Amino acid sequence: MKTVPRVILLIETSRAFGREFLYGIARYSRIHGPWVFYREAGGLEKSIPRLKDWGADGIIMRNTRKNNDLLELGLPTILVIHGQEKQFGFPRVLTDGVNISRMAGEHFFDRGYRNFAYCGFSDSPWSHQRGEQFIKVVNKAGYEIQVYPQPKSKVKRQWKYEQVIMGEWLKSLPKPVGLMAGNDDRGQQILEACKIAQLQVPDEVAVIGVDNDELVCDLSDPPLTSIALNTEKAGYEAAQLLDMMMFKKKWGKKDIMVRPSHVVTRQSTDMLALEDAEVVDAIRFIRQNAKKKIRVDDVASAAGISRRGLEKRFRKLLNRSVQQEIRRVRNSLICKMLVDTGMSIATIAQAMGFGGAEHIARYFRKEMGMSLRAYRKEYAGK
Repeated sequence: MKTVPRVILLIETSRAFGREFLYGIARYSRIHGPWVFYREAGGLEKSIPRLKDWGADGIIMRNTRKNNDLLELGLPTILVIHGQEKQFGFPRVLTDGVNISRMAGEHFFDRGYRNFAYCGFSDSPWSHQRGEQFIKVVNKAGYEIQVYPQPKSKVKRQWKYEQVIMGEWLKSLPKPVGLMAGNDDRGQQILEACKIAQLQVPDEVAVIGVDNDELVCDLSDPPLTSIALNTEKAGYEAAQLLDMMMFKKKWGKKDIMVRPSHVVTRQSTDMLALEDAEVVDAIRFIRQNAKKKIRVDDVASAAGISRRGLEKRFRKLLNRSVQQEIRRVRNSLICKMLVDTGMSIATIAQAMGFGGAEHIARYFRKEMGMSLRAYRKEYAGK
């Protein structure tokens, strides 16, 4: 092999998933390289003739209908898979649809939703998988779910026609409804269809997407809540695996999993679907004071109800205690800080009102079953 490995990267950059994945590869190259990269912006078909003569040492690529020509080169190759389809002999980068859908369901359950829906892309395996898993999550909780029947006609799938069809479907749903979109692009389309159907978001339709593509989410109106993925970490791990493959080192694990790290809440789900005003006030108080060491009595006082009465209503509506809600919200905020910021453990402890790093460490491990550093490494790759 040449002194500097040559690596073909055929990963899209138009969306956050591809960009974050490439950031992870670049980070590995900076630390353990250098590598020389070939990245084709004009499409795989145009690039194949050039790539065959480029003298590449390895490939990381999306699996496409045209990939056989490159696979026949016999180079160490890692495939970034759209669904769960098999590619025997090649390591795969997969997306954890099971936990993505579980996280979406819990986001709506925590807000008291009882009506649910899923809207994806019928012909996309990854979207179908997420929909199936979301159905299981909702059904297991004892609720029914409506699934968007995408038109089969190519003409009707043109957005100028489908947005009207989708709007009519949205109007037919029981309200308020918690709706999971297959990804952020679909989530943005759902929000547009809600406008056409004159439906209020999130009051009538609350929408959550997947990928946390900040450009798409912030351009949406209202801004779209989304599930963030540890895609950069997966890119780093893919580069690490390819390095071992290129240098004929032993490598055991064939598949790399892109996992959900946390929900980034924006206006599209920023509502509580509860009719009990005191419980709503209590939850809002907990969220607004999550960085403080609040007690159950503080919450009851803010809600204007007795502690015993509040506990009873929490159990009935949310199936958890007030103290469990306090701990859940605080841990969610800690998780977000670990993934989204470079703050030290000591700084996070101070921001959350703990006496020191050892106190927040015990608190976090009890709730999450893992250490703060392990969580940051798993979901932020740092």
